[in-house]
Amino acid sequence: MSFLAVLLALIVEQLRPLPQGNPVHESLIDWARWTARNFDAGREHHAWVVWAVTLSVPSLLVFGVFKLFDHYSVLLALLWNLVVLYLTLGFRQFSHHFTDIRDALEQGQEERARTVLQQWRHLDASELPRTELLRHVIEHALLAAHRHVFGVFFWFVLGSAMGLGPVGAVVYRMAEFCSRYWAFKTRAEVAAVNEGLSRRSQLAFSVLDYVPARMTAAGFAVVGNFEEAVDGWRQHAGLWKNDNDGILLSAAAGACGVSLGGAAAPVIAPASVSTTFDAMLPVDEDDGQGSMPGAAPTLAHLRSVVGLVWRSMVLWMLLLALLSLANLLG
Repeated sequence: MSFLAVLLALIVEQLRPLPQGNPVHESLIDWARWTARNFDAGREHHAWVVWAVTLSVPSLLVFGVFKLFDHYSVLLALLWNLVVLYLTLGFRQFSHHFTDIRDALEQGQEERARTVLQQWRHLDASELPRTELLRHVIEHALLAAHRHVFGVFFWFVLGSAMGLGPVGAVVYRMAEFCSRYWAFKTRAEVAAVNEGLSRRSQLAFSVLDYVPARMTAAGFAVVGNFEEAVDGWRQHAGLWKNDNDGILLSAAAGACGVSLGGAAAPVIAPASVSTTFDAMLPVDEDDGQGSMPGAAPTLAHLRSVVGLVWRSMVLWMLLLALLSLANLLG
């Protein structure tokens, strides 16, 4: 059932992606605001209380509906899995930005590409050299692919195997959202935020993303240049401040034969926190302490990254199909 739910969710999300500013996203923002306002008194231990309440209530609600549907009908449970995956998987939430930037660059419209990147990631791309522009596009696309697809995929499959239905997908996406929401809220709204809440939410997501990030990196290595990907992973992952991101990006860079890493672009704060998930970044999240050796990013590398992501998706779908088949036969 997991394979069918993931496949159908990916197809539906491709045909009809969630629009920006959708009611689910707005509700999550309101919910995060409410929990912080009512459970955070500014002390360190309150940060964990806010984080736990913010994640546990939606997760328990999703689990309760799943168990209710599963009690009456397997088809209802499958439908619920499909709905939750549709809301948590977000391939099209970033892919259309990447496609617009790639098309603009292929048509020689570099200023339009810079504008799209600024609208997508709220980065000041006006002064970036072309190679740096391409590097930022590649890095953000790879991170978005992992957090919107592969990370959700991993936790959904794990939760389903444990009989929890789509709870894993909800926990991962909520943790990822909270890690950015509370880190970026001060910059976006000029409002005081418990620093402990920001630190704890990022730490919690880092723990939840530990295995998925390495699984995604391993997938990139298998479907790309394996030796270079493993070498990049081992030798250059430490260039990034975030360990999980460093492993993911260094493996992908080696798999595609491109040099990644370097200083983060200046951030432009959005007018409000009510933006798409990917529009909110923790400050200096993608900042690197140096660049990897290799070829400077080119348009050809954008196409290589697209191929890498799709081949990796096919790989994990095939593995899930085999596991589902083995479970049925067993």
